[in-house]
Amino acid sequence: MPYAIPNHRAENGEAKTHVRIGWLRSVCNVFHAYAEHSFADELAQAAGKDPRDYVLALLGPDRIIPRTELPKDYTNYDGDYEQYPIDTARFRRVLEIATEKAGWGKKKNGNGFGMGLAIHRSFLTYVATVVEAEVDSGGAVRIPHVYTVVDAGIVANPEMVRSQFEGAAVFGASIARTGEITATNGVIDQSNFHNYPVARMNDAPVQVDVQIVESTASPAGVGEPGVPPFVPALCNAIFAATGKRVRELPLTRNGFA
Repeated sequence: MPYAIPNHRAENGEAKTHVRIGWLRSVCNVFHAYAEHSFADELAQAAGKDPRDYVLALLGPDRIIPRTELPKDYTNYDGDYEQYPIDTARFRRVLEIATEKAGWGKKKNGNGFGMGLAIHRSFLTYVATVVEAEVDSGGAVRIPHVYTVVDAGIVANPEMVRSQFEGAAVFGASIARTGEITATNGVIDQSNFHNYPVARMNDAPVQVDVQIVESTASPAGVGEPGVPPFVPALCNAIFAATGKRVRELPLTRNGFA
């Protein structure tokens, strides 16, 4: 976590599963980001603070997190930590740009409209995402606009980067809406896109704006980092619109469609 929390302890316990583990786009970041940034939004609500201001406060002063503060087995995606340190100033910058581009705070949340945000670093890249959500009386969710800001260091092919992050928004909408694997008598029920659907045009975000931060930092990954912050930002937006928290996915388990 990038947050300046003075007393922090993290543990993971054994979780038995009846199926083998396979990897989804962004690997472990997809559920780490969902838990971490959904909870940050809940803390902001409990404190009576604007989520943007709360997250900026959680980041604390701009700093390079010392390698000694990280777990001994932290891999840093095989990147040399001197070359790719965790820099909270880069988190702050992408969040400030994304919320400014989205017009954060200019539209009133509630009555079926909400905005949510999340930040995340994965594959050595810093991303902030703001999602707009509209929810009608029947629970149908529409995503009018997504604003994503990415700091991936030096970028050689901006169009490819934009395509990756536009695709990540569609992928994120897919796993949030319908991305569920179930089993009956030990056999997986889903077999192809007819029962494990990808978001179609009427379900996907209507517009995705991607801004690339100009940087002289070493180049980093762009294929997967767009996914982790999208789902918590969407679920935080749904809460802002409806007052209902999404703590289980897909959205259909919570009465949304």
